[in-house]
Amino acid sequence: MTTSATATASTASTAALTAGTSDRTAQDRIDDPSSHRVLTGDRPTGPLHLGHYFGTLQNRVRLQDQGVEMFVLVADYQVITDRDIADRLAEHTENLVLDYLAAGLDPERATIFAHSAVPALNQLLLPFLSLVSVAELSRNPTVKDEIAHSSQAAVNGLMFTYPVHQAADILFCKADLVPVGQDQLPHLEVARTIARRFNERYPHADGSAVFPRPRALLSDAPMLLGTDGGKMSKSRGNAVALGADEDATARTIRGAKTDADRRISYDPVGRPEVSGLVLLAALCQDRDPEAIAEEVGDGGAAALKRTVIDSVNEYFRPLRARRAELAADRGHLRQVLREGAERANTIADATLAEVREVMGAI
Repeated sequence: MTTSATATASTASTAALTAGTSDRTAQDRIDDPSSHRVLTGDRPTGPLHLGHYFGTLQNRVRLQDQGVEMFVLVADYQVITDRDIADRLAEHTENLVLDYLAAGLDPERATIFAHSAVPALNQLLLPFLSLVSVAELSRNPTVKDEIAHSSQAAVNGLMFTYPVHQAADILFCKADLVPVGQDQLPHLEVARTIARRFNERYPHADGSAVFPRPRALLSDAPMLLGTDGGKMSKSRGNAVALGADEDATARTIRGAKTDADRRISYDPVGRPEVSGLVLLAALCQDRDPEAIAEEVGDGGAAALKRTVIDSVNEYFRPLRARRAELAADRGHLRQVLREGAERANTIADATLAEVREVMGAI
């Protein structure tokens, strides 16, 4: 993942509110939180990692604490977009909820639910597919990247409709804000396009729109590099899991790719791997990355990695303790999903009924 060379860790949790992919204004708080609804989520394909935390999880918790209505999706149906089977799906689903709760999401204030548990949400896929062309879907850069790293022998049709699935996820609850990483902006633009085209084709009798056009919420560090210098990813084995113990964290960071220059500097363009490590330490210490780099100085990669290991383990120690405590009660995790599904189904049913009405389907 990438970040601006001028971004500092002290502003890393500041949200960037996007009216589109090119109109961004940063602000510490959302004006009138009660007037907004956020949809966010992840696929249950493995444990969440530090990139997820600093990229979106931290923002989700802050928005929840500000009073924004929060919907958090466990996108279990979407697991099979880039793999032949949904391996250990129930286990991964529960562990994803475990990561959410450990990070600070509160099921009393956030609706946490599984994709497969909300049938009306998935019925929105058909009318939404009619609003985009095959060419538009095949040009999506995020889909191209997922295809390039797909574990399937052949790419299935679901992969090309992945952005439309995400549009249904966002629009079923009429979310107007979506916390995403930089790489997900093309998907969000598809959702915005679908909302606009649906509203133009099927307005209410009084001319009002059915769906809002959702905007992106980006942190100042929406992309952290993995230990191999590429995008940090659950599927690429280059990430530190939120629930990793301190020894595993140390082993992973010690194996991170750096360069031959002993003097440590913060230069995301010229030295992306070293700068990614510097940024990670800065985020954990809530300090400026340049200050971290200056402090390590001529200590080289070994000293930098020691700094990062200590910073990560110190910062995430409370989260990991909460996670271990929550993991002892798996029934609670399933109850969170059941209650979330009840709330999500009520909203999805109402949205689908509204869609059918404006389309003249009833």
